[in-house]
Amino acid sequence: MRIVQLIPTLSVGGAERIVALLAREQVKLGHHVDVVVLGPSEDSWIERDVRAQGIPVHFLDKGPGMSVGVIPRLAKLLRSLQPDVVHTHLHVLKYLLPSRAVHRPAAIVHTLHNLAENEAVASDQAVQQAVFRWRVAAVAIGEAVAESVRELYGIEPRSIIPNGIEVDRFAPGEGARERLRAELSMPADAPVFVVVGRLNPQKNHALLLESFAQVPASAHLLVVGDGELRADLEAQAPSDRVHFLGIRRDVPDLLATADVFVLSSDWEGNPLVVMEAMAAGKPVVATSVGCVPELVVDGAGVLVDKGDGAGLTAAMRAYADDPERVGRDGAAALAHAKERFDVSAMASAYVALYDECADEPGILGRLRR
Repeated sequence: MRIVQLIPTLSVGGAERIVALLAREQVKLGHHVDVVVLGPSEDSWIERDVRAQGIPVHFLDKGPGMSVGVIPRLAKLLRSLQPDVVHTHLHVLKYLLPSRAVHRPAAIVHTLHNLAENEAVASDQAVQQAVFRWRVAAVAIGEAVAESVRELYGIEPRSIIPNGIEVDRFAPGEGARERLRAELSMPADAPVFVVVGRLNPQKNHALLLESFAQVPASAHLLVVGDGELRADLEAQAPSDRVHFLGIRRDVPDLLATADVFVLSSDWEGNPLVVMEAMAAGKPVVATSVGCVPELVVDGAGVLVDKGDGAGLTAAMRAYADDPERVGRDGAAALAHAKERFDVSAMASAYVALYDECADEPGILGRLRR
């Protein structure tokens, strides 16, 4: 099967990482995969990883904002690739559909990576409202996302396919904990919390920093990621205990360095970082948003209401004061990750869906007739 994974960028983000994982795993399953990116190359580590697998990556060099000019470029490329399936992510359908781009009718699968109301602006929602009823197969990444699709679009998603990760990749590296704690001047026995994600309003790091300020002074917080709020957050943070590390490739080692993973988001889809933390054997303290409650089973962490700073503080305090509980809950998190989160299950589920859709008249074929 010839598959195109179509996405706006290959910058560092959850949807981009899913595209990279899907492409790699689907090639392993014997399919031909091209990754098509509307924007220009950013030379991100995700892009480099895809290229290192020998997977073709095509950039259409779309600039910021709406660009009608990218439509004929996309049409020309897809005519040359002649895919059986175009798998779209984020806000690309408005460029794919007008192009009548596929030489033969192709199945179109679209993954919603966040709650429907938060993933797309109103104009994109209008496009999706129409085409999800017209044989574009909408996929939700969890039950919470599926419910948001039902509420916003009034349809049942074609499928619910949870995200997957490379579970074994997050096993603690030998010596990583000791080495990184020494590099960051953190005591070997200090309680250490870690958050991984973009420094933007969705993640509500400001709430996390307020809550962490009430945790015992022996504790440290690693903030992994970058974004437009970094300067403001650095000014807010108690500098001696909060370490802003930027975008890092060594997330498995940083998870090994920490004791507990924290996430204070106001909304989420099905966050990879929660699964990765659990695969590293870390208990999770998180706001109960999106699909997070579907990931963090009883005994693997603590969930609090969105915006509940006191609840975050109480959960972090409890773990800081009880190393035995950290170990016990971390073991439960790891066991669940090994059972449920492996990437191969996600890739196989998408291929099965592609097979189901392949013989159905796709939206592009209907528009051409």
